[in-house]
Amino acid sequence: MIKIKVKPEDFVVEEVADLSFQKDGDFCVYRLQKRGWNTVDVLKNLSKKLNLPSSDFSYGGKKDKYALTSQYITIGRQGYKQTTPSAPSSSQGGGEGRIKKSWLMRKNLQSPSMVNSAEIERLIPTKLDKENYSLSFVGLMDRPMGPDLIKGNKFHIVVRNLTEHELKSALNEIECVKKDGYSNYFDDQRFGSFDARQGFVAEKIIKKHYNGALKIYFSRIHPEDSKDEKEHRKFIYENWGNWQACITRATSRFEKEALNYLEKHPKGFVPVLQRISHEEMVLFFSAYQSHLWNEVLRKIIRSISENNLKISKGIAGDYLFYTQLDDTNKTYLNSLVIPMPASNIRMPDTFTETLYSEVLRENDIKSPMFNIRKIRQAFFKGIERKAVVIPEELSVDYSEDEIYQGKKKLVLDLFLPRGCFGTIFIKRIFS
Repeated sequence: MIKIKVKPEDFVVEEVADLSFQKDGDFCVYRLQKRGWNTVDVLKNLSKKLNLPSSDFSYGGKKDKYALTSQYITIGRQGYKQTTPSAPSSSQGGGEGRIKKSWLMRKNLQSPSMVNSAEIERLIPTKLDKENYSLSFVGLMDRPMGPDLIKGNKFHIVVRNLTEHELKSALNEIECVKKDGYSNYFDDQRFGSFDARQGFVAEKIIKKHYNGALKIYFSRIHPEDSKDEKEHRKFIYENWGNWQACITRATSRFEKEALNYLEKHPKGFVPVLQRISHEEMVLFFSAYQSHLWNEVLRKIIRSISENNLKISKGIAGDYLFYTQLDDTNKTYLNSLVIPMPASNIRMPDTFTETLYSEVLRENDIKSPMFNIRKIRQAFFKGIERKAVVIPEELSVDYSEDEIYQGKKKLVLDLFLPRGCFGTIFIKRIFS
């Protein structure tokens, strides 16, 4: 079986962004390098360590936990003008947001313009190696970091434990991908909040199954959870509705408060859902929206290339890849842009519209249901996404695998546009 991410250095992701630096901007830009952390948890840790509100931090995209990654974040400077504290939430998170209090004010600095780069580097520690991440100050901008500033990501990927046959096959498939590209799915890491027993939190919210949404939130089990976490969540799942029993096993403060509230208000699921943080709710909404988008693309690929398919298993659906295309279908797919499922979106053509309608019907969804009124922390946006991606700056090397004796390793360097998954590229050439 092929292996990736054997070492953090085997999967390196470097964010490429179009940043416009200013001599005296209101946002400090840092390069965040990390391993063994996801982006949101790093920012939570920084928020506590540096005594900064989470709303001071902004980033463009979430980077994989099981990789060596670098990306840009910003920390706001001008929020000292506002002194209203942030509203409490179930957890802290990163993301974009207006600043409530300034770290400059807490450092007794009177004006952002008085702070030079050297002073900023002194105030914010640039090396936190014990935490497996580090910050490097790179300049100032007049706006926070956001996804629109990201051009894409450079990937360095080492695939190990390959037989001669697997290596030869992969090299052949790479040549096909160079010519025809590959299906631009969202990969499994997008679906970390999916629970195989219960489904998606956002799916339950769309269908107004608020009890089910909250049950998933508190009882979903992720494969990487510790044994204790899995046992805890299994107990909550099996005893859901028996609030007294659940309260005795509650761990986090939010869990205790939520379960105590439900004991007093047995139908009070919506108020508890409304207290889930913006950051988490965005993850839940984007996960389900991405799943539905994948479903549409799966139908398109199956219709266009029914007899020339490769399949790779996924946690929320299989990934279907075409292996060859005629010129007509190649031209069509390379130009196809599909909006994310939301209300009031327009599909690019009748064919895609028909398949999209099938996906909604199969999932018991009607377009107006995407307008969520009771849960306001997040919403569905009809952002457009290309159906096919062709790797750029692709270089390939291979040699003996120094870790797995008698096997080969494949070393890949490539650039992918924003939002594209390097792991989907790997699935394509080894499916």
